[in-house]
Amino acid sequence: MEAVVCLMSAGSFFHVLIIIRMKKTVLLILLSAVAVCGMAQKKDFDYKIYGQIRADLFYNSRANEESVDGLFYNYPKDYNWDATGEDLNAQANGNMYMLYTRLGLDVKGPKLGNAATTAKIEFDFRGSGSTLSVVRLRHAYLNLNWGKSSVLVGQTWNPLYGDVAPQILNLNMGAPFQPFGRAPQVRYRYNAKGVQVTVAALWQSQYLSNGPEGKSNKYIKNSLVPEFYIGVDHKTSNFLVGAGVDVLSLVPRTQSVIEKVEEGKDTPKSYTYKVDERVTSLSYEVHMKYTSPMWYVAAKSVLGSNLTQVSMLGGYGVKSVDEVTGEQKYSLNRNSSSWVNVVYGKKWKAGVFAGYMKNLGTGDAVTKMYGTGTNVDRIASGTLELTYNLPHWKIGVEYNYTKAWYGDLNGENGKIVNTHGVGNNRFVASVLYMF
Repeated sequence: MEAVVCLMSAGSFFHVLIIIRMKKTVLLILLSAVAVCGMAQKKDFDYKIYGQIRADLFYNSRANEESVDGLFYNYPKDYNWDATGEDLNAQANGNMYMLYTRLGLDVKGPKLGNAATTAKIEFDFRGSGSTLSVVRLRHAYLNLNWGKSSVLVGQTWNPLYGDVAPQILNLNMGAPFQPFGRAPQVRYRYNAKGVQVTVAALWQSQYLSNGPEGKSNKYIKNSLVPEFYIGVDHKTSNFLVGAGVDVLSLVPRTQSVIEKVEEGKDTPKSYTYKVDERVTSLSYEVHMKYTSPMWYVAAKSVLGSNLTQVSMLGGYGVKSVDEVTGEQKYSLNRNSSSWVNVVYGKKWKAGVFAGYMKNLGTGDAVTKMYGTGTNVDRIASGTLELTYNLPHWKIGVEYNYTKAWYGDLNGENGKIVNTHGVGNNRFVASVLYMF
């Protein structure tokens, strides 16, 4: 394999053309950058290009809490009555997308001292926010491996997602029951005699915490404290079982605006105060996985607080407000989420998935909630799936029914009362060509 890097000029723009030659194949990668033309990374480097072409067709019986225009599905929306008593969210919808087509490059480099060096770059076309069909970075990291221990620096899966996730066609991979998200991080792992210890410090880039200003990375930026995870796994040839603890400390606000009516005046005046606010949460998870040529059995349970950065429900409530400055103190909203997934087969694979989430409240009296799904008491979901698998190919269909129970906030404990259920039927058909 040989790589050539050349600088090209087009008007006032400069680009880097990376040419990778592998036997009879030539890959051209065009990047907006500045570089010096020349031979690069010839010696002691190994490259593996991989990817997939993926088509997803879906149908829903009603409107849902979702992203990626419905490809990333969470749970059905609550009733929304119009003036005549018709539910505005009782509208079926569906579409087909190729957004999760992806391309990746695995790199194996020369040793750095006693450490084996590897790296990964992977992207798809999901885009960002409501902007779709645009290149998005999925993974980008380097890894140093000394045998029993390793250090990873870059963006990859949040350790709460980990090595245990359901095998389903839905692109949410079990969210909001399963933590889902990738994050910039520094991760250390130690492996010995079937035991793996993981310690990681994480920040936020694409998957963000929810708060007073909606989804934003400013809560962790202003915190100056990364998210921390520590976990232990025990592995055998077929089994994996483990547990982990996650700590997240955020700064919801750095200033507050208070309107006051001055003596002798009728019009209120706004005053801005600098405030010192912080909310710190502890979350716990346990997981297991069994794999064999014919069976895949996996399960995970999470007792979480404010895990909105990994596509789960939760947040925090306001329990007190300073009368002068408006500084707020918070009480965490806790949620319990669990799922189980069983898949059987080799060429033809049949699978079932079940997930359940329960809102456990705040434990303190609260007046306002910040977060995701803070008006949801519980969610239950079940999935049936059938896929046909060949080397490089997967074709499958899936049916999912999810029901969410909405209600009113009980200010005394943050729980949801006076609930009613809303259900959605979802059908998915997918075709994947993997290389």
